Amino acid sequence: MDMPATPGINADCRRMSSVLSLVGDKWTVMIVMVLAERPRRFNDIKRTIGGISQQMLTRTLKALDRDGMVSRTVHPTVPPQVEYALTDLGYSLSEPLRALGAWAGKHLELIDENRHRYDGARKIEAETPTRAQRP
Repeated sequence: MDMPATPGINADCRRMSSVLSLVGDKWTVMIVMVLAERPRRFNDIKRTIGGISQQMLTRTLKALDRDGMVSRTVHPTVPPQVEYALTDLGYSLSEPLRALGAWAGKHLELIDENRHRYDGARKIEAETPTRAQRP
């Protein structure tokens, strides 16, 4: 039996999807966890994370600033120094991310085993000729 559509549910899903696409991004997760330790300057974040391009770090910090998860403070020095820090909203995101990280750490070995088993099975399937290919 089909349920009638709930007005506004699709709009809510779209809005949540845009937030989840940011907070579920690997660079967002890393930036939030790094800033949960303490406020940092741009190059300090970049060095601490490693492997993130300047463009991606800039883009992600701007998105987090836009959504109110990160604050950006420009210190009046020459040259200007910019410091990034988590807001209360950003800190509230760090808590579930810590839990997710703990879950991943606890299950990492099992996940690696499953990936290895899955990839091995796919390799065997790819190497096994189909009926049409058999002589």
